[in-house]
Amino acid sequence: MRIHFIAIGGSAMHNLAIALHLKGDTVTGSDDTIFEPSKSRLEKHGLLPEAFGWYPDKLSGDIEAVILGMHAKADNPELLKAQELGLKIYSYPEFLYEHAKNKTRVVIGGSHGKTTITSMILHVLHYHGKDVDYMVGAQLEGFDVMVRLTEDNDFMILEGDEYLSSAIDRRPKFHLYQPNIALISGIAWDHINVFPTYEGYVEQFQIFIESIINGGALVYNNEDAEVAQLAETTEKQIRKFPYETPKYQVVDGETLLETPDGDMPIEVFGAHNLSNLAGAKWICQHMGVDEDDFYEAIATFRGASKRLEKIAESNSAVAYKDFAHSPSKVAATTKAVKEQYPNRSLIACLELHTYSSLNAEFLKEYKGALDAADEAVVFYSPDAVQIKQLDEVSSNQIEEAFQNKKLTVYTHPTEFKQYLMQQNFDNAALLLMSSGNYGGLDFDEVKDWFKG
Repeated sequence: MRIHFIAIGGSAMHNLAIALHLKGDTVTGSDDTIFEPSKSRLEKHGLLPEAFGWYPDKLSGDIEAVILGMHAKADNPELLKAQELGLKIYSYPEFLYEHAKNKTRVVIGGSHGKTTITSMILHVLHYHGKDVDYMVGAQLEGFDVMVRLTEDNDFMILEGDEYLSSAIDRRPKFHLYQPNIALISGIAWDHINVFPTYEGYVEQFQIFIESIINGGALVYNNEDAEVAQLAETTEKQIRKFPYETPKYQVVDGETLLETPDGDMPIEVFGAHNLSNLAGAKWICQHMGVDEDDFYEAIATFRGASKRLEKIAESNSAVAYKDFAHSPSKVAATTKAVKEQYPNRSLIACLELHTYSSLNAEFLKEYKGALDAADEAVVFYSPDAVQIKQLDEVSSNQIEEAFQNKKLTVYTHPTEFKQYLMQQNFDNAALLLMSSGNYGGLDFDEVKDWFKG
């Protein structure tokens, strides 16, 4: 096929472009800017656009599919040209469904944990040499490309994002996949720019459950009251498999998971990751992996990129970075690190970076989120608030929202960096939580602070 990508540089989009290229399709694409690592990865495969920008002349009648990224607006010049030519236009979830409509589709949904659960499943299957098609949103050790498409594989595993599909398709992505097997890890209000009420957000997961094919299976986190309510009250003709956090203990900084064969050391830690593991185990069993084989493989899982990722360690200190930004994930991650290192001083730093987190009305959802830390820091950029055209947010509003007397607020990248550089990390754990980079913080430099 001849396929053109509008907004090829996105995390999922560039992986899909590379996957189709490796499959033998002819792939072209455009974007107004492309950041790392997408830029280098596209360049490696000869798919990086010669120049950034939108070029309607790239569109012609012999293109068989146009894949439209969420980054592209409805008035995008290339999109308008594709519509004028009558070309077939897909959002990337639409395209993935078309590819997988004759396969067994396994869709992992939830406000948090879906990337980790999907990564756990892929790690276990990869460990045991089981080949499947997949799409996951983070880099995983042992995998070059995070989208794989074949004609032969029976299963396709999809990370089910609840955000919108494209500028011309306002349906949440996970509504398009029609899973045979689905999982919901938890529901915590997010994407308030699209779902301005909690009830409207929860409704998207109800629709997701209704999209499961009749006779399919729903694996769900029974400890999340909202998820349990949706699962137990649906009239959809599906099989239901609840899961909960397995028993574990932390001994000398090592997490030991209770299994039928005794306690087993694992690389990941924290109650939320153990809950994710329980969900992944159910999915793997539905895919033909027995319990013993699951435990053997999961013992070597080190986590997905940017998900509670250890970036530095010395004899007496450790540093982690995490993609966390939603209130529930911030609370769970902070608690997990403190539980893992109870005798160390925990310095937890959160950047408010997303539309939701910088919304004055939404801020109250962060109450108590950093309470497990010994020192709590929030960084945000007033410029980012202006760029997102939000109401001004003050340091006092943030302090009032978090209700944490140990909280310090920084609004300038240099001042935040100076704060970190002045810290004595002896017998400490540093946790950096953000979907950004604190206004330009060099994480490689952070690693140097922990040497020696």
